[in-house]
Amino acid sequence: MSSTSSLDLASLLCSRLCHDLLSPVGALTNGLELLAEERDPEMRQRCLDLLEQSARISTDKLKFFRLAFGAAGGFGDLVPLDDARGVVDALAANNGRIELNWQLSGDSLPKPAVKILLNFALMAIESLVRGGTIDIAADMRETASEVVVRASGTKVAFDPDVARALGGELAADELSSRTAPAEMVRALAVSMGGSVKHVIADDALVLGAELPLG
Repeated sequence: MSSTSSLDLASLLCSRLCHDLLSPVGALTNGLELLAEERDPEMRQRCLDLLEQSARISTDKLKFFRLAFGAAGGFGDLVPLDDARGVVDALAANNGRIELNWQLSGDSLPKPAVKILLNFALMAIESLVRGGTIDIAADMRETASEVVVRASGTKVAFDPDVARALGGELAADELSSRTAPAEMVRALAVSMGGSVKHVIADDALVLGAELPLG
């Protein structure tokens, strides 16, 4: 694969964040416009409900992307797993058709492992277009951190280009905002001497990463 500069990757990740926030922020704008014009009490309440829902979704996504893409300011080298779990739970709850199961060992993980866990979770959520179950496991041993995410459901839809990006098979000029998170995950793991793997079937997707410590 051709080398992707940090600036190019950051730009693509910003594009991805903007794309994902466009819908709930647009709904906020529409809700405010309707509220300004509406006089019927029942319809005004519906507008307020729309505004509340859109504001919650926007906030949930911002919190998620802060940890998944950003520098995770405010945390040290380790990130509490409760924080990681909270943003994934909120993101999945906005989908409404996904059940999450967690198997976490310990109270925290190194920042890189948390970033990979969150991005794996995002890929799993997006692959379950018909709903399903996501199992998330993470462990920090003496020598390495390990993350495994399994999505199971009817006709799992895992983007082939995302799979290629995880495998380092996309050239720099082939990357897009859709595949940038997978490229970030791969580059992050490689920079630490670790690896990422994925296995896809009709009814399941398994994503795994092992990151050496120290």
